[in-house]
Amino acid sequence: MTSLEGKVAIITGAARGQGEAEARLFVELGARVVITDVLADEGKAVAESLGDAARFVAHDVSSEAEWAAAVQTAEREFGRLDALVNNAAIYTTKALTDTSAEELERILRVNLVGSFLGIKAVAGPLAAAGGGSIVNISSQAGLQGLMGHAAYGASKWGLRGLTKTAALEFGPAGIRVNSVHPGPIHTPMIGHLGLGTGPGSFPALPLGRVGLPGEVADLVAFLASDASAFVTGAELAIDGGLSAGQFIPPGAQLPGAE
Repeated sequence: MTSLEGKVAIITGAARGQGEAEARLFVELGARVVITDVLADEGKAVAESLGDAARFVAHDVSSEAEWAAAVQTAEREFGRLDALVNNAAIYTTKALTDTSAEELERILRVNLVGSFLGIKAVAGPLAAAGGGSIVNISSQAGLQGLMGHAAYGASKWGLRGLTKTAALEFGPAGIRVNSVHPGPIHTPMIGHLGLGTGPGSFPALPLGRVGLPGEVADLVAFLASDASAFVTGAELAIDGGLSAGQFIPPGAQLPGAE
């Protein structure tokens, strides 16, 4: 069973959505967490609700100096660091030809460079603790091309590749690095899409519904725990089957059928 007893983790973008669900589950499973986000009021509220097991740090992941501050907080407040969850990201959809270079660079700076800086920042502390786990939250858009996702997809494909390189380089130090690839998950990030939850909320998926933040948190907790001690360099889709291939809903006509 998944246990995080005694572990200390940094979770970015944890003021709401998937990051908040991860932080709450980590504490429930015995971990202490440093919650980071640019949303200071929301992040502080989450940390306060978790009591002595959590601390909040205002944190722009694209800042190397602010990464150093987050790591220092974990070590000062909890004495060690065992895991990092690179969850913070920004999301936009726009046709490639309508996307400016500045928009691409902004998304890459947060989604890819931010995770790169985090991996660098925690490598030493994780090695000093005897090893640990880094979980990079990529996307289903990092497993297959999606129309309208040129900038976002580029950042998440890049994070997928970065994960594998880090897994190779950090493995000898006992540090595992894996990527998680959520599909449509019911969070504020995709709130503008107006998706509901429950059966039938996303008929285009084999499982027929939108995913929940807690379901992603379960997978992330497993990867941060000793239960996944032989898992590194892996890419795990949690997308209701969206990346498995072309899906034809029951009752729909197959392509080419008369």
